[in-house]
Amino acid sequence: MLRTMRCALWALLLAAVAASPAALAAKGQTKLHWYGQSAWKIETPSGGVILIDPWLTVLTNPDKSSIAEPGRVDYILISHGHFDHVGNAVEIGKKTGAVLITTADLGRNMVAVAGYPKDKVVTACSGGTVAMPKAGARVTLVNAAHGSDLLIPKPPESGPVTVPGGNPVGFVLQIDGGPTIYHTGDTDVAEDMKLIPMFNRIDVMLACIGGNFTMDPVRAALAVQWAKPTHVIPMHYGTFPVLAGTPEELRAALAKRGLAGKLIVMKPGEDRTF
Repeated sequence: MLRTMRCALWALLLAAVAASPAALAAKGQTKLHWYGQSAWKIETPSGGVILIDPWLTVLTNPDKSSIAEPGRVDYILISHGHFDHVGNAVEIGKKTGAVLITTADLGRNMVAVAGYPKDKVVTACSGGTVAMPKAGARVTLVNAAHGSDLLIPKPPESGPVTVPGGNPVGFVLQIDGGPTIYHTGDTDVAEDMKLIPMFNRIDVMLACIGGNFTMDPVRAALAVQWAKPTHVIPMHYGTFPVLAGTPEELRAALAKRGLAGKLIVMKPGEDRTF
């Protein structure tokens, strides 16, 4: 009996260790956490942490301590200047010392207007690749079809309320020992997406589907066909009534193209490992 109890305790201990971030790294797994809208946390096999479009105060995020206790963050990627993608980047960056990676134009104004620490900003433009050694990864900026104005926190009484945010982009994130992830940013479907699989085999595509400000599920299904990911996870829907596209509509649109098996649906607050 005592021997059986010891074995059971060891089994529980091993299970707990296997579920820890260190164990995930040892196994070469990458964990994706969705906050809602386009905000993601990616924990890499080397133990690094990357945030993409970090609007952590989005109402759909069930973890209300995300900003107060952000934990380790090595890099923040921002696809364009709109408030729901810049999100809480400045606050998180100041708390964690995270390096901001974004376009050259947006990076300049994130420092000048939003107050991001200047010595923590690395910029590139579409087609450029930035190394992220602390996360064992590298990211390539790719074209997106959208806008990118950055709101001025305290605009003058008479004058502009925004400054230029440069060209919007998506991100192709290559993780050493892990998956290659394509985060579309906000975009319509565009023929540039046909270039994505010419340079990288995409394991996971994080695709906006809400419509109105981005492609809807029908157009997103075409984007999936062109980008050729192994899996697609929908995002940027349901946060506001105008973002009316749904995963069910995406599933139906993918099915018409013979791609329904690629779909993975997550809820805000959930994790998925690859």
